[in-house]
Amino acid sequence: MPLLIQNRRIERPGSTVDLFARYPHLQENARVFRSMPVVDVDPKCLLYIQQREFAATTPADNSVAVLGSDDATTCHLVLVRHTGSGAACLAHCDGSSTWSEVPLIVKAVTSLSKDPAKEGRLELHLVGGFDDESKTSHKLSLNLLSAFQRQKEDIHLETCCITEMNDVLVDGAHRPGVHGIGINIKTGEVFPASFPYKGPAEELRSARTFTGGQMADIYDSNKGVVKIGPCKWSPNLDISFWLSQDDDTILKYLSTSPTAEPPHFVQHIKSTIQFLLEHPSSDSVFPGGQPQHYRRTEQGDWENVNQT
Repeated sequence: MPLLIQNRRIERPGSTVDLFARYPHLQENARVFRSMPVVDVDPKCLLYIQQREFAATTPADNSVAVLGSDDATTCHLVLVRHTGSGAACLAHCDGSSTWSEVPLIVKAVTSLSKDPAKEGRLELHLVGGFDDESKTSHKLSLNLLSAFQRQKEDIHLETCCITEMNDVLVDGAHRPGVHGIGINIKTGEVFPASFPYKGPAEELRSARTFTGGQMADIYDSNKGVVKIGPCKWSPNLDISFWLSQDDDTILKYLSTSPTAEPPHFVQHIKSTIQFLLEHPSSDSVFPGGQPQHYRRTEQGDWENVNQT
């Protein structure tokens, strides 16, 4: 069980309430984090992580200065950083395959931290979830903690702003206090954040997740290239049904937390469905079964590039 708090190995908590009762400093750290101002991140330095995606990079990266993700309700944002190399990996986890996802996140950081001259430790930051009625957040919180305990590396839990410590009441309804986070790769600073830009290829990436895609590594930090797919989906014209439904119906059936979604959730779902209707076969998006690649331009935008 290599998950540590204040350099001491922890036992698996029976609940998040138990965890915070045992380690009150985690409560205080969570309160401080939740009270920090939300930063609007400049797209020209950002790599945005969507649901069921992760990306890792180092301070030597000239294309990405900030990793970020938001729109998390019951989902959790998982950040692992090595203090010596500065390598960091951010993932947006929804509980679909926690046990297989956590080793990928840890490996993404350790594989970029092999320089023996840069000794350090692995630090974990968990943000997300709230006190939702179905207890989806609670289950994911505990599964993530358990999955990290199973890793062979020592991992130090630094930020734990999850579930009830990320819960706020708005007009009598429970909501997550922090929806998004960013990390400054150069400094290691972790902060609450929002992102007006969620690209590149926002709709394509959303379509991958909507049609059942599993956790995917979307970034090659050595090349500064975002890689999407290839992935498969089949024609499904039945999904056009949702485009005629009202917002409440879409929220009720397509969200794990209908009362806590951001205002743009329904439009996001509709644009994803529209993309799938316009591309009923994934073959048209990935000709020859090849992935889509994106590289940062000198102006700071992501552009589609052809690669062999």
